[in-house]
Amino acid sequence: MQTLTEGPTDAATIGTRSLLGAPTAFWQVLILTLLVGILYFNIVAGLLNQWLHDSNYSHGFIVPLFCGWLIWKQRSRLETVAIKKSWAGLIVIVASLAILILGVLGAEDFLSRTSLLFLLAGLIICFRGWNWFRVLLFPWLALFLMIPIPAIIFNQVALPLQFQASALAANLLGLIGIPVLREGNVIHLPSLSLDVVEACSGLRSLVSLLTLAVIYGYLFESQLLRRALLVILAVPIAVFANALRITGSGILGEYWSPDKADGFFHVFSGLLVFGASFTLLLAAHATISRVARHTGADPA
Repeated sequence: MQTLTEGPTDAATIGTRSLLGAPTAFWQVLILTLLVGILYFNIVAGLLNQWLHDSNYSHGFIVPLFCGWLIWKQRSRLETVAIKKSWAGLIVIVASLAILILGVLGAEDFLSRTSLLFLLAGLIICFRGWNWFRVLLFPWLALFLMIPIPAIIFNQVALPLQFQASALAANLLGLIGIPVLREGNVIHLPSLSLDVVEACSGLRSLVSLLTLAVIYGYLFESQLLRRALLVILAVPIAVFANALRITGSGILGEYWSPDKADGFFHVFSGLLVFGASFTLLLAAHATISRVARHTGADPA
């Protein structure tokens, strides 16, 4: 794809600094922002409303703030990157608008919301070039963490998590001597039955912990492979912690009162288990770092 350049590299580098504060660029950014805002107002409003009322995605408020901070952190690097506008950005823009139309006509929120991210990518490539997009690639990818996954995928993931959490909790309850019979996602105890419904599948804590693992890994781990390992380990950690939550509900209901297995303890245990999950993630990171030092894989 042929690109449009703005002169020699040195001139482009100097021009980058001036364009960031040029009045023309300011009005261009303002007009584009208004147009995108008008086009995506209802979509963004619906996304914010879901973050506010759907506890599965309440972490969505943190993601754009984190990505904004990442971009701000890269501002000095962006000032040294040459501006090389590319017509390829127009292709990405047109494709993103096509995704938006499909999402609106098909009432598929996921497509409509992700089209905004692809539109942002197209605008960056079109007006700043591929070099800028490479610098902003990680914060752009991180923005996908704020988009709720499609319902069909959510249901496909939640059900296996329900069965996995039920099986782990049943085994843990059996280990401590409580008679238990599991039928699918229902755990029968002598004093009560625990129905591990979708809300107790652990998917909420899994999605939140994955997001937290990405942010934590970027901030406190310099090695890319170990960052990826932390994100991978977040999955079994979240599943195990949720099984502990269900086990705690069973113990409380069996030895204290079945009513105590729900209500305040059920809500509070969710916060407690998420804290325990993050603690396990910290422990996993410490273990990985220690192993790397002992094996000589860590230069630090």
